[in-house]
Amino acid sequence: MNLQKELSCLEGAMEIVSAKAKEFGLDFYEIFFEICPADIIYTFGAYGMPTRYSHWTFGKAYHKMKTQYDYNLGRIYEMVINSDPCYAFLLEGNSLLQNKLIMAHVIAHCDFFKNNAYFKSTSRSMVESMSAAANRFREYEFKFGRAKVESFIDAAIAVQEHVEPRRLVKETSKKAGALKQECRHNKPETPYDDLWSLEDKGIFKCENCEHPRKFPPEPEKDLMLFITQNSKELEDWQRDIMSVIRQEMLYFWPQMETKIMNEGWASYWHLRIMREVELDEADTIEFAKMHSGIIQTSRTRLNPYSLGLRIFEDIEKRWENPTQEERERYGRPGGEGKQKIFEVRAMENDISFLRNYLTKELVDDMDLYLFKKMGYDWKVSQKEWEKVRDGLVSNLTNCGYPHIVVEDGEFNKRGELYLKHYFEGAELDVFYLEKTLPHVYTLWGKPVHLETRLDNKPVLFSCNGEKVSKKIL
Repeated sequence: MNLQKELSCLEGAMEIVSAKAKEFGLDFYEIFFEICPADIIYTFGAYGMPTRYSHWTFGKAYHKMKTQYDYNLGRIYEMVINSDPCYAFLLEGNSLLQNKLIMAHVIAHCDFFKNNAYFKSTSRSMVESMSAAANRFREYEFKFGRAKVESFIDAAIAVQEHVEPRRLVKETSKKAGALKQECRHNKPETPYDDLWSLEDKGIFKCENCEHPRKFPPEPEKDLMLFITQNSKELEDWQRDIMSVIRQEMLYFWPQMETKIMNEGWASYWHLRIMREVELDEADTIEFAKMHSGIIQTSRTRLNPYSLGLRIFEDIEKRWENPTQEERERYGRPGGEGKQKIFEVRAMENDISFLRNYLTKELVDDMDLYLFKKMGYDWKVSQKEWEKVRDGLVSNLTNCGYPHIVVEDGEFNKRGELYLKHYFEGAELDVFYLEKTLPHVYTLWGKPVHLETRLDNKPVLFSCNGEKVSKKIL
């Protein structure tokens, strides 16, 4: 098939698939598809976007992904960008049937990007923003030297996950380091002052009170923003790099916290749409093979496509044809399956999705379990459905990253940075911790301390720029 005829067939397939999607009620941005050779689409996959700043970690990711493709161990069929309009990249060499399935999958992703609440605040022009940032980074490399810029990016991406996606940043006219707070000393007395004092322990007091002010006044989760705004060692170009990396992380964060839902939604709709598209016998068998490969489960990892698809199908079934008990207990009239899955798509993220809709029947049917290393072997540690569900939710909290906050930006009254890990049962990786603290020192410019728990004991790690030390508290 020559190129012109192939493009004509693709355009016809897109019209059919898009029409079916609209019939089902999907609401998506305009989509532009582009066919790319393997090396290009894997470059996009490694960078996460078509345009982005250059860094060795992206080259490392590309080498790993391309090697898997070359040895037939993994394959990227498509890549879709959350923007308006959406951009989707198809792998050169895909068959027409594969591209039909991919188009249906992409359309569902775009519907999810447009309508899910957690994507409402993401920038829809991030492709252009990343391109402009990449140009500025290249200018910094030319002006300050590539080694210096890359070394600073190393430090910034070491803590890039420590952002607060729910934070609303307000521009104020405060002077650097100045904090306006109201002290309870100036408020009228109430019978509940003893209770308020528990909440106020250690925070700012006026000159008539015994406690000095604290900086920041409350624990600050957004480490990237705190360092960008308050580090006295950063130059303007370094603050720009920090700001760009933080904004990019905030852009990717909703995709990270809705991975199961997003892939489940796309799998649900590519299945529904392809069932409505006219296929011959050979194509039907080929489609079944492709779909089964997408939702294939593993003993050692969770397949988000399979889990998300099964939960959406179960929600539709339970709201479309509720049992008599569900009708009486929850007041479900029936016939609301489609309406309910669209409601879930709009309002939930992975944590609430699993907590609210992963049932005992699904856990048993999919044979889900928790496992951990016992001695030298990995063994199943839990199969009780509620604990399996809670274990999965726990692993998804904060997108799987540890919850670390800035406790004190003036520790020891010398401008040192004191961080605290909110321990929730999972210890920090000490090797990773000891490699990361020097990067935080680079960003802050003064000694950095991190409080955590090891073997159920409070431990303080400190970095003075030369070495990392540890002491039991």
